[in-house]
Amino acid sequence: MMNDFFDASVWEKAWKEDRNTAINKMLNAGMDPTRVFDKRAVAFNKEVFSEGGKKRTNRILSWIEGQNVNFNGMTVLDIGAASGGFSVAFAERGARVTAVEPNGPLRELLQENIQHLPEGSVEVIAEPFEDIDLESKGWLNKYDLVFVSMCPVINDWEGAEKVLGCARGFCYISMPAGRREHSLLDDVRTLVTQEPIRDEIMEFAYLLHLLYLKGYSFESLLSREVKTTKSDRETAYKEVINWLKIHGLPADENSLSIISEYLQQTYPDGHVEYQEGGRFGKVLIRLQDQSMYTRMPRQA
Repeated sequence: MMNDFFDASVWEKAWKEDRNTAINKMLNAGMDPTRVFDKRAVAFNKEVFSEGGKKRTNRILSWIEGQNVNFNGMTVLDIGAASGGFSVAFAERGARVTAVEPNGPLRELLQENIQHLPEGSVEVIAEPFEDIDLESKGWLNKYDLVFVSMCPVINDWEGAEKVLGCARGFCYISMPAGRREHSLLDDVRTLVTQEPIRDEIMEFAYLLHLLYLKGYSFESLLSREVKTTKSDRETAYKEVINWLKIHGLPADENSLSIISEYLQQTYPDGHVEYQEGGRFGKVLIRLQDQSMYTRMPRQA
């Protein structure tokens, strides 16, 4: 019904009960979201601080700066900081950062990556954000910018409100916006099942609509980003198995045998290369100055 389209409670309920959100799909596959990167932490860290990874970080921070956000002197809460790609970049731009990262291997890399920064510019918090009591922690409306990039900490509107509750100036959230593209997974899927990987309504649609219905001011961007990933055969094998489980596709002994044989025949030298990416949504929510920012025209 049309009335439901404008009923925030309907959308809150739909989001909460959606089994296709990122974190629910991991839980349904028997995966602990806080442990997903245990064995991939080193490779992930290498990618984040590679030339391409730094360009992606700068591209996102430049978009935020383009909305008249000056990181110098800001207090930033980086939720799901991983190995510190954004936390380091914020601190290098003069921000004071609180980095929340519950994953042990990623947190160790984060500690290493901030060693060259001035002491006290990045404080690392090991506690999962979901377990933090904002009032007792003193985090209510504390931070100039709350930053959540591709972290499944926001699983419903209640989670979004908790994140927003930490911000006094701006809140940045990015999420997948549709099915994740993965050329190797697509190749393998046709070998183990004819069942398609369906495009699903992801949480970014819920987030944007509820921000609109609840009266928030924000600017959003939806883009398609694809990158080439290179890995060894064993890492690629584990990656594909994880994605099959997340999508609820067959990952039994027969499937594992088919996948292993395919990788050996297709990549006999052990070097695997594939394309991955998809559509990603970004939103910057304005909590103080809610008027449109007007950039100065370029000088001729």
